[in-house]
Amino acid sequence: MKWYVVNVYSGFEQRVLESIFDRAKRQDLSHMFGKILIPSEEVIEIKKGEKIKSNRKFFPGYILVQMILTDETWHLVRSTSKVSNFLGARGKPHPMSNAEVDHILKRAEDSANNVRHIVAYEVGDSVRICDGPFATLQGTVEEVDHGKERVKVSVLILSRPINVDLGYTQIEKLS
Repeated sequence: MKWYVVNVYSGFEQRVLESIFDRAKRQDLSHMFGKILIPSEEVIEIKKGEKIKSNRKFFPGYILVQMILTDETWHLVRSTSKVSNFLGARGKPHPMSNAEVDHILKRAEDSANNVRHIVAYEVGDSVRICDGPFATLQGTVEEVDHGKERVKVSVLILSRPINVDLGYTQIEKLS
C-alpha cells in the first residue's frame, strides 16, 4: 500500500475520512485501504487568560490515504462528497515517498509529546493583568519568553514604569 494526498474541502477532513471508510466497507474494498490520516498537532491557545487545548491541522484541506490504487479505489475516493481531487499531475494520483510520510508522522508524534503553545502576545501589545498582586492594571508587553511561557509587562505605578514578570495565563490582550 502507498500513501496518497487527497484535497478535500477545508473543515470537512474528518467527515471525508469517515465517509471513505464507510463506503469502502459497503463496497467490500476495506482490504484495499490502510490508514487515513488528518495531519494535525495538539496546541494550547491562551484566550482571555485561560489555556484551551485544540487540534490544529498541518495542512488544512488535505488528508493522507494509504491504499492500493486501482480504478475502483480511485473512483471510491474521488466520488466521495467534499473531495476535490488527488494531489498529482492532472488529477492522476502521485504516491508520497516514504521519507515524506515518515516526516509527517514524526511531526504528529512529536506534537503529541510536546504540546505547542500558541500565544498572541507580541512586544508592544497592550494587556490587562488579570491575576496576582497587580490584577486590573494595564500595561505594555516589553519581552516575551516562549520557552518559559513568561512575559515582562511594563505598568505605571505612582507615575513610574515598573517591569513585572508574569505568566501567559496572568494577562489578557486588550483590543
